[in-house]
Amino acid sequence: MSMNWPDLAVLELLVAVSECGSLSSAARAVGMAQPNASRSLARLERSLGVILIDRRPGGSRLTVEGAVVVNWARPALDSARELMSAAEALQTQRLSRLKVAASMTVAEYLMPGWLATLKRSDPDLSVTLSVQNSSRVFELIAQGAADVGFVESPRLATGLHRLIVATDRLVVVVAPDHPWASARNGVTPQELASTALVVREPGSGTRNTLDRALKAYGPVPPTLELSSNAAVRLSVAAGAGAAVLSIFAVRPWLESGALVEVPVPGLSLERRMHAVWKGPRMLEGPAGDLVTAAARRERGGRKPGAPK
Repeated sequence: MSMNWPDLAVLELLVAVSECGSLSSAARAVGMAQPNASRSLARLERSLGVILIDRRPGGSRLTVEGAVVVNWARPALDSARELMSAAEALQTQRLSRLKVAASMTVAEYLMPGWLATLKRSDPDLSVTLSVQNSSRVFELIAQGAADVGFVESPRLATGLHRLIVATDRLVVVVAPDHPWASARNGVTPQELASTALVVREPGSGTRNTLDRALKAYGPVPPTLELSSNAAVRLSVAAGAGAAVLSIFAVRPWLESGALVEVPVPGLSLERRMHAVWKGPRMLEGPAGDLVTAAARRERGGRKPGAPK
């Protein structure tokens, strides 16, 4: 049997009539226009099958039945208020926590600065960061296991909103004693593709960008596949061969001379880093604040554009 539930707002109005002494005063107390209040009480009377208000030229008063309904309505309203207070507490608790998933390059070299900016504006915010490759970040967002993700992959998962927050450039690096280190004009894209490289694992944004850039040149299989930027960088420095990594991951080593950048004229290795999320098109709350902080920090304070 389906129940025709009364509107809580009209129950609140009825209780206010008992407390204020008149329908007009009660309507003002609950913020309702008097004509609307009269119509709402009339609908409640029809629904319950009893007369609740004794309407007279001098004013409106509760009937005996109305007084009984008021006594029943009070605990119902108290329970509704407890429910709303509990829901508000849950929302406050949810908004005080932020679950972030980020691909390795973003997490290692950009996320610390972004989170520092966010924490300055919201010191009580609790943030958990899951560091994964780009493919896994997409999965976590799709599953609802993270509120927002950051990836550098050129291929973006469908069904997610996205916003560019930073740009990056991949560079070819070798050890100082590698033959390419002294190549004045660098190497050609074909030379790079025909060389067994030290690379990141499949699914990483860095690997996806490299594979896409070299696809037309028929690249040979890599000599090593490693799961972190640090592992690739250390292998190159130890003489394992050439690698392609984010400039963020190698800049200090290039500046110190521990690694050497090799130009590849004619090959574009630039990429965009995206924030990705599921749900409403406009990201709000702490997740939206983090995306805004990231985009403004990397773009010199300019407000980011609208999501695609």
